[in-house]
Amino acid sequence: MSEVQKSGISRRGFLKTGLGAAAAAGFPAIVPATVFGQYAPSKRINLGCIGAGRISRSHDMALLLPYDRAKIIAVCDLDAHRVEDGKKLVNDFYANKTGKPYDGVVGYANYHDLLAKTDIDAVVVSTPDHWHAQIGVDAVRAGKDVYLQKPASLTIAEGRVLSNAVQASGRILQIGSQQRSTAQFRYAAELVRNGRIGDLQRVEVGLPGDPAGGDKTPMQAPDWFNYEMWLGETPYVYYTVDRVHPQKGYDRPGWLRCRQFGAGMITGWGAHHIDSAHWGMNTEYTGPIEVWGQTEFPDHGLWDVHGPFKAEANYANGVHMSVSGDYPNGIKFYGSKGWIFVSRGNEQVTKSDPVAKLNDATALASSDPNIVKSVIGPDEIHLYESKEQHSNWLDCIISRKEPISPVEMGHRACSTCLIHDMAMVLKRKLYWDPVIERFKNDDEANSMLHRPQRSPYMLS
Repeated sequence: MSEVQKSGISRRGFLKTGLGAAAAAGFPAIVPATVFGQYAPSKRINLGCIGAGRISRSHDMALLLPYDRAKIIAVCDLDAHRVEDGKKLVNDFYANKTGKPYDGVVGYANYHDLLAKTDIDAVVVSTPDHWHAQIGVDAVRAGKDVYLQKPASLTIAEGRVLSNAVQASGRILQIGSQQRSTAQFRYAAELVRNGRIGDLQRVEVGLPGDPAGGDKTPMQAPDWFNYEMWLGETPYVYYTVDRVHPQKGYDRPGWLRCRQFGAGMITGWGAHHIDSAHWGMNTEYTGPIEVWGQTEFPDHGLWDVHGPFKAEANYANGVHMSVSGDYPNGIKFYGSKGWIFVSRGNEQVTKSDPVAKLNDATALASSDPNIVKSVIGPDEIHLYESKEQHSNWLDCIISRKEPISPVEMGHRACSTCLIHDMAMVLKRKLYWDPVIERFKNDDEANSMLHRPQRSPYMLS
């Protein structure tokens, strides 16, 4: 029986709980179907990429470009230089692939204009965290399927609006939790759920903090960057490059370390690791019931997300979770008969991924080597298998089947991360009800489920 069934909630029931329901540049080139492989234009998925920064270039666009069944035809960003760089990246790829000059990618300065295009079937959202839910909701309401970078939302309230909107729309939304498409994470979860380490008792999640720093000196926003819209729903604050992203190049952006736009590593990599932990714990559609923790917040500089920390949580099934940078980066499941550790090894999605904590490239280990050598039998639990996250999304757009990382799973993983952050901010234990998605008898904590939104960037 699943955790959802144990709590008496069906997937449909999630809709009834919780907090409530640059101008165009270039023209698509006309090319024969054979140029892009076996998929005729009428059967190819036309993609628009919203956000053309570091994660888009190095991960999302890079992994989608090789698939013949999809074609990127539009790139959008609030930074005009990044629009042009993104167009060049895609045009050059297709030119190299076909051996012919190609200039078929259109650039947009406003994602609303991209969503209005009827020839775009689906969008990839690779923006800063505070824009995820808003663009995701607007996209599914515009009839687009969506690949949405994690974390799902800036707040728990927004995550609930997003999940409800996706489920009401019937569109396919894949959360970019690509660890679910990595063999060792699925296999580790299968081993745990099939009792290879006995009864699961506790889980350790290794996750570092972020450093203090960032130059606070006010600067003039460059004329090629729409800083006003970039701030979106969040309060207006002056521009400085360490609050946003580099004006040149694609190094790690400063917004990742500003609480105005996210919660730092607890939601950054935490959305990956806690999602993978939930997979093994069979708690993907619920959350903890008690959370507490402590951290060090910076006392200087611009960046103000958590530093070194340790957060704790208890779940209704009796499992205890600890999250801290004191552990190796990865997830360690402890049972009554042994343990299993799983990680990405030394794999990096971007150059700044925090994998240095690992002493070696081991991606899967156990207290008894025979545990990770065992075979999952035909009558045992077999979890959803995907070879690659973006490919699975494209497959599901065609089949209309649920993707490996559906929106509700992403929302629950993100919610758990945000609850950990709230407990560290408030410096006390919080009691969470995952059915109604509210804290018990705690008005102060419940006030943190949402944030005031700046007009006109309001999600409803």
